[in-house]
Amino acid sequence: MVEAGVDMTMFAAVAVFYLALTALLAYYGYRKTLANEDFMVAGRRINPVVLALSYGATFLSTAAIVGFGGVSGNLGMGTIWLLALNILFGLIVAFLVFGKRTRRMGKRLNALTFPDFLGRSFNSPFIQMFAAVVILIGMPLYCAAVLLGGVNFIVASLGIDRDFALLTLAIIVTLYVAYGGIIAVMYNDALQGGIMFLGMILLLVVTYYTLGGVVEANSALTAMADDPGVSAGLADAGMRGWTTFPEFGSALWWTFVTTFLLGVGIGAMAQPQLAVRYMTAESGRSLNRALMVGGIFILVVVGTAYTVGPLSNVYFYNEYGQTAIQYVGGDTDMIIPVFVNEIFGGHTLGELFIVLFLLTLLAAAMSTISSLLHTMGASAGYDIWRHIRANRSGMHSPAEVLYGKDRELVTSMRASRIGTMVMIVITVAVAYSMPGSIIARATAVFMGLTASAFLPAYTHVIFSKSPNAQGAKWSIVVGTVAWMLWGLFVHGTNANQIGLRDALFGDGKLLPAVTWPGLPWMNIDPLVIALPLSAAVMAAFIIRDRRPGRP
Repeated sequence: MVEAGVDMTMFAAVAVFYLALTALLAYYGYRKTLANEDFMVAGRRINPVVLALSYGATFLSTAAIVGFGGVSGNLGMGTIWLLALNILFGLIVAFLVFGKRTRRMGKRLNALTFPDFLGRSFNSPFIQMFAAVVILIGMPLYCAAVLLGGVNFIVASLGIDRDFALLTLAIIVTLYVAYGGIIAVMYNDALQGGIMFLGMILLLVVTYYTLGGVVEANSALTAMADDPGVSAGLADAGMRGWTTFPEFGSALWWTFVTTFLLGVGIGAMAQPQLAVRYMTAESGRSLNRALMVGGIFILVVVGTAYTVGPLSNVYFYNEYGQTAIQYVGGDTDMIIPVFVNEIFGGHTLGELFIVLFLLTLLAAAMSTISSLLHTMGASAGYDIWRHIRANRSGMHSPAEVLYGKDRELVTSMRASRIGTMVMIVITVAVAYSMPGSIIARATAVFMGLTASAFLPAYTHVIFSKSPNAQGAKWSIVVGTVAWMLWGLFVHGTNANQIGLRDALFGDGKLLPAVTWPGLPWMNIDPLVIALPLSAAVMAAFIIRDRRPGRP
């Protein structure tokens, strides 16, 4: 086993250079942030390449590299299907269908956040407030998972104290988000995205070189289905090997399809932090230009993570006679960090490679954390605080204050900056309480929640000439509540890790062994239940209000 730790002088030199660039971009963002529109949506004039790299780096962070890379290391290359969905729904459909309409409507409505976009589109302060609350409840879990992805690699590479790494990373990101706004966030995202792109290419090349080539490495991974064979637990759940998809209808198949493929694949279309990126574009043509850059970026970064993860099994089995998950002690979140240290440690320039890849993981973590913090801070300081002040204003309708000509009276960058700092404290507290093997699942949880809550109403409003506010309101509420109930009390893994079900019912099961009609309900993600209910409610109100005789 390669010992953790690299030359600290080398790491310090690279880190100082990187942080200096980050500080310069933060200062650039600070100087360019003169008004709320600058802080929230970069003045709606961001460069297409910066937009593409920022979108990609925000979308694909340590959650993809460490979290889902680790899941693929344990469960195999079936996650490649998630790459296809990431490109199809998370990029092509998101940019061409949702992105252009969101940019156009956001500019016309002068919307500055995703909840603000929904609230203005439906002329509903309730929708804006409720959407912001959903973000503040669900996003800290996702942000904490991304933070842990970066911290795990720092600890594995440098051998430094976990608490010190966690707090230092959180403080650095918070400072440039709070003062530089989204301009600093997006330019840093572009820098970090470029580093991620080069780092993942390096990882893919070194992995295949170490394992003897593409054909040899993939053939060896396929052969592992027989020697040493899939562990009894995973075989019983439906796993057949590291280069095949789980057995159709098995418990693992349902987890793979409903949680990872659908939860993250579809959930990407209703991500608040990604929707804001559309509103920063100067024109629809900018989105077209960003699409190609974003596609190449996602293909390289995600494709590498989902390929290298499974291939790590070949390395660990050849070197130590163990599969990846066995070697790291059962924590999928440690597979990629440990593998990188192992595989680079065997080369002449290994320490330099480790430092460069550590920079890649730090860039991945910081890009997404900064965007999530900006989104949470804006939701707290802009959407919720403005709502509270509107209700205190003494005016007859809060909507007049929120969406009228006097909206600047209740707008404050200072409130958003304070909100950012409050939310990082909450995020760090959540990170301390999270168990192992949580990064990929936490990502799927948040994306599934936002899709269930927002996707039907969001889809309706960008296509409808007369948005149905009542239907949107109930759709968002029903989608949120249904997801929460199923996720907290029925879905096995989520309910076990959160613990609320056990605290209330004690026996550890709410729906024991219920499989009618042949479905393992405890393995089915809440998205599969909540999203259709949310869509059905939205459709029911639209149909009701189109009936003859309705006012």
